[in-house]
Amino acid sequence: MKQQTPRNIEVQRKQELLNRIAPGLLTWYDKSRRSLPWREEPTPYRVWVSEIMLQQTRVEAVKPYFARFMERLPDIEALAEVDDDELLKLWEGLGYYSRARNLKAAAQQIVTEYGGEMPSDYRELLKLKGIGSYTAGAVSSIAFKQPNPAVDGNVLRVIARLLEDNSDISDQSVKKRVEDDLRPVMPKDRPGDFNQALMELGATVCLPNGAPKCSNCPWQEFCLVGLHGTWQQYPKKAEKKARTIEDKTILVIRTSKQVVLRKRPKRGLLAGLYEFPAMDKKASLEEVREWLKKQGVEAVRIEKLPESKHIFTHKEWHMTGYQVLVDELEPMGQDESLLFVETQEIERNYPIPSAFAAYSAYLKIQTGIQKMKGTTL
Repeated sequence: MKQQTPRNIEVQRKQELLNRIAPGLLTWYDKSRRSLPWREEPTPYRVWVSEIMLQQTRVEAVKPYFARFMERLPDIEALAEVDDDELLKLWEGLGYYSRARNLKAAAQQIVTEYGGEMPSDYRELLKLKGIGSYTAGAVSSIAFKQPNPAVDGNVLRVIARLLEDNSDISDQSVKKRVEDDLRPVMPKDRPGDFNQALMELGATVCLPNGAPKCSNCPWQEFCLVGLHGTWQQYPKKAEKKARTIEDKTILVIRTSKQVVLRKRPKRGLLAGLYEFPAMDKKASLEEVREWLKKQGVEAVRIEKLPESKHIFTHKEWHMTGYQVLVDELEPMGQDESLLFVETQEIERNYPIPSAFAAYSAYLKIQTGIQKMKGTTL
């Protein structure tokens, strides 16, 4: 008889735990699942759009965006044909705008390569712009009932805690391993519910911040961190690199009816969105006056605005601002990306990222998430 090594015993114990997760999880999900618009009508298109929106965004924040998006772009053909500015306006405030651009690019792929029908095959889904293993797993399992795992941060966390797994969940090889571990234990008749139940468990019980609600967990009898009280030690994740800090001076140059906007380049951070003219430094009032003079701008009054900060994934903007009132707007220097826009048109037609929310507020308009906070479903 072959002697078992500590490593073999560990693998066996891990497999025994994984084999136990599905029955209780699905029973719990049937009783505790939240009613979400994309769950109640899980067409491939709705599942896909919702999953992209939900990346790095809370469920409650997504709901009004999803409803508005579906009303304006109800199918793949409409998404493939939408104007870029309108698409980004629909996305305004959700952040990570490349997600929206990838959605449109993938929709165009679907129209030209798949006859307008979302492919059901996992490998074909991976060929679409912006779709990785998680989204392909979610769409194929929820919309097409195929047994493919959908492993996101919630799933990585609950599995790491279940098994007291010391692996670094930011390592892509760990994600791949968890996908491989889950595939054989997925119920073949309910793969989509299994994936959604794992996500739901991570979102509502095995929380990312604060103590997990172990008394509500369907795995409380065998989850290792619950039994050992070690939840604070899991999951393991390598420390992120410190974000770089960039100073900026934001200039709200306006008349009583118009304001100056600049369209950002087609590539890079906040690509294709609109912003206020800015100086790449923390400028004094005299430096602002000198900048305006070089642009040929005659200011009637310059008002200092509060400082603001916006955090991106790898950098922070530390901003100060000035409101510059002028009698009329005239061409400014040689910058062809500058536009003179009717203030009332901004809410309807010009997507401005939430990074500038502290300064767009001085135009008495609401953009992005500000507007959505007042939306009721």
